[in-house]
Amino acid sequence: MATVETTSFPISRFVQQSLDLHIFFLRIMKEHSFFLEIGFFNKDAAFAQRADQFNRAFNQLLTEVVLLADGNLSEPAVRSGEFVTDKTLRAEVKTQELSGIAIDTSLTQEELLLLRSSGSVNTGLANSVRLINERAIALTKELVEFKTLILDEMLKCQLLTFNFPLLIEHIRREALFFISQLERLQLRGFINFSQEIIDQKVFWDRIMAEHAQFIAHLLDPTEVALIGQADNLADLFFKLRQQAESLRNVGFSAVLPLVREEIRATRNIRNFKSTAEELVLTCSIKSIIIPLLADHVLREANHFLRILELSGQSSPLVSSLGVAEQAGVGGLSSDTMGLNQDFE
Repeated sequence: MATVETTSFPISRFVQQSLDLHIFFLRIMKEHSFFLEIGFFNKDAAFAQRADQFNRAFNQLLTEVVLLADGNLSEPAVRSGEFVTDKTLRAEVKTQELSGIAIDTSLTQEELLLLRSSGSVNTGLANSVRLINERAIALTKELVEFKTLILDEMLKCQLLTFNFPLLIEHIRREALFFISQLERLQLRGFINFSQEIIDQKVFWDRIMAEHAQFIAHLLDPTEVALIGQADNLADLFFKLRQQAESLRNVGFSAVLPLVREEIRATRNIRNFKSTAEELVLTCSIKSIIIPLLADHVLREANHFLRILELSGQSSPLVSSLGVAEQAGVGGLSSDTMGLNQDFE
């Protein structure tokens, strides 16, 4: 088992970064499993059953992490809206009603009460956290294999689901990224978001662009204005990704102007997603967007905003933008040190 280097990095950071990552990503993984499950036809019940097993397994692991996390999470993560938003519970209730599949809303209620660290992280949790990291890595690797199987069968026209092939690729990349982050923590004991901002940007820019594409294609064709906004956001984030790629080998100071532009773009897509989710929840637009999917992509935008903020905390150029806003508010608006891997 990998050990954590503690001589040059406080064990408290290992515990806190691990818990922050789990509270965000374990919910993402369990929702991926849910989205897979509801996308299968009756003839593929075995696939749906396997997806449900993953859903339950990630839910159980997240439940365990929540018990450890209370009072040990970072303040920026707690207030970012990446764990749960002010709409998550409503989205779960509505999705459960529409799908007929039970969702553990009590876990969401517990997460809404999670507290940040009061200044002293419980370092006595280090061994428990290390074991949870290993369990999460193993479980997520199994989920990656399952997603790969689904994608392969779809591309061979042997399996039909209501999920786009790109969506399967997308959620597979996110799972691989989660694994890579956990492995980094297990090996080094920390993640330096400032040093890794370009690699984080390259990854999340693509995720944001694809979110916009999914929204555009899940809206009813008559929702012309919303589709146009989504398409514009997709183009913007693909452009930002290209710019980030060109800055891989430059110093951090040269990246700051792009980070500033990135923050503004990510705030825009966050606000777009927030209002779109509200429109879905109130049945104010025509679409086939699953309410929980709308909340899911909003939380990922909130997470990316926090990473951007962390990367520029030492710079007035970035911190003066006031990135850390309350999540979920807004309206419609127009290996990680070198990610040459499948999740890029």
